[in-house]
Amino acid sequence: MENRLYTLFCEHPHVSTDTRRIEPGSIFFALRGAAFDGNRFAADALDKGAVCAVVDDPAIAATDPRMFLVENALEALQELAREHRRALGIPILAIAGSNGKTTTKELVSRVLAERYTVYATRGNLNNHIGVPLTLLSMTSGIQIGVVEMGASACGEIAKLASIAEPDYGVLTNVGRCHLAGFGGPEGVRRGKGELYDFLDDSGGWAFVRDEDPILNEMIAGHPRLHAERYAASIADGFESRLEGDYNRFNIAAAIVIGRRFGVPDENIRRAIAGYRPENHRSQRLETQRNTLIVDCYNANPSSMRASIEHFLNRPLDSRTRRILILGDMLELGEWSLQEHTDILRLAARHPDVRVLLVGPEFAQAYASLAEAAPQEAPHHPQMEQPERISLYPSRTELAAALKASPLSDALILIKGSHSTGLEQTIEYL
Repeated sequence: MENRLYTLFCEHPHVSTDTRRIEPGSIFFALRGAAFDGNRFAADALDKGAVCAVVDDPAIAATDPRMFLVENALEALQELAREHRRALGIPILAIAGSNGKTTTKELVSRVLAERYTVYATRGNLNNHIGVPLTLLSMTSGIQIGVVEMGASACGEIAKLASIAEPDYGVLTNVGRCHLAGFGGPEGVRRGKGELYDFLDDSGGWAFVRDEDPILNEMIAGHPRLHAERYAASIADGFESRLEGDYNRFNIAAAIVIGRRFGVPDENIRRAIAGYRPENHRSQRLETQRNTLIVDCYNANPSSMRASIEHFLNRPLDSRTRRILILGDMLELGEWSLQEHTDILRLAARHPDVRVLLVGPEFAQAYASLAEAAPQEAPHHPQMEQPERISLYPSRTELAAALKASPLSDALILIKGSHSTGLEQTIEYL
């Protein structure tokens, strides 16, 4: 069955999982989800030009000879991607970690593209569906594949690695993210470490930042794994448009990987300097009134802390004050209150910074600190200058406040989980 499907894919090398964006001549996979069943749209996909619909409902399969019946459409998609990856026979580099995956992927792919034909993960296609789609988008002319792997629970990186079968890998870091799904910090470490597990078993190669004690401790438990260690200092002197000292780690990863693949330093410098961040990741924007540091595509305690610390230490340049706009960090489960409280303490540490908090998680953290004010004094923000801290239930209320009372002449950090939608307030700044 799998060979028949791959033969069909070789004849029609386009795959779709969404009838709203079907390509004529493509193969449609009828995937299921908690609130949808792709089998219901298989006939529509054929009507829109798909040559075949891969379904896992026998009743649907019986309605048209162009239906391709499998036991599980998602597993069929994943198996097809694995078979295609093996047929390509090219080096695959996997990028995983708590923070910086996408930025590192963009930098690495641009560096490698200075010498090779590269295909890298598009957008956020980094999960159990996105990774197969990424692999199936690679054509015979591709020389190196760069695959981003995201995870919110143990077992997910292992599954993605079994599909992509990477030869090389880099963990950007192991931080406090998706704590609810991973079951706590130790679960995050186990889950992210599944990339090292695969590379160890397969004789692969890992790039490991030397100054990171967690990564080095994890590597020590994988004796067969080829580990190339590098220092973040190799990024010193490389020009970049990325905001934040923490991006030195991502730049350093791109440099060491580029050098491993024989890209000359001159080309590496050009690729890194030419990368312009987008999608609200480490972006610096100058508006008519303010300077914005926009980093609100995602947020977890590790990335939030790094962004705030950098922001509090960077110069104001031509601006006269600092403002933090912080949105809730999600998927933290039972650790949420403590993590938001710790971030609020950090944000309020600087006496001249105004803090705008968005969302119920930060509101709860603020209330918790207020209750503990006698013990927290004098460091509790409400004890000294309560006007420095403002609470907003959502971005809607924040936007209304910004529209009514515009901010000006400020250096502003905008940081929060993507679902808080803080990017929608940029127009008011």
